[in-house]
Amino acid sequence: MTFQELQPKVTEITINTTLSRDEKLMAVCELLRNSISYYNWVGFYFANHKTKTLHLGPYVGAETDHTVIPFGKGICGQVAVSNQNFVVPDVAAQDNYIACSFTVKSEIVVPLFVDGENIGQIDIDSHVIDPFTEEDERFLEFVNQQVASVF
Repeated sequence: MTFQELQPKVTEITINTTLSRDEKLMAVCELLRNSISYYNWVGFYFANHKTKTLHLGPYVGAETDHTVIPFGKGICGQVAVSNQNFVVPDVAAQDNYIACSFTVKSEIVVPLFVDGENIGQIDIDSHVIDPFTEEDERFLEFVNQQVASVF
């Protein structure tokens, strides 16, 4: 399924009044993982600005021990500080990478803004080296704009 075909499906999930916020987030994760072959782990992390930590929210994929990540640590922690998308074509070449699994070869993290504040991010791991393009970034920015509406 193309990103253009997925966009209305994402919107449909976020405006569904019968689902809780976490159910909507889980449904988005499942949609992305099931629709894009190289999206092997899809999840959300949410920021606690007082403790400067990220906390794992709904996700699909292999279990992870990384349920709390300090700001600045790993790719997710760096995005919490920079407020910028971060695409890692090859995690083995990244100094500040937190290994989740030996099967993860690349990662993309896109910040989630609500009313101009970075409240978290969508994090996607792939078992493929260098699959993410600018199209992925634009699509995930769209996803996060839709997700922001549930907060």
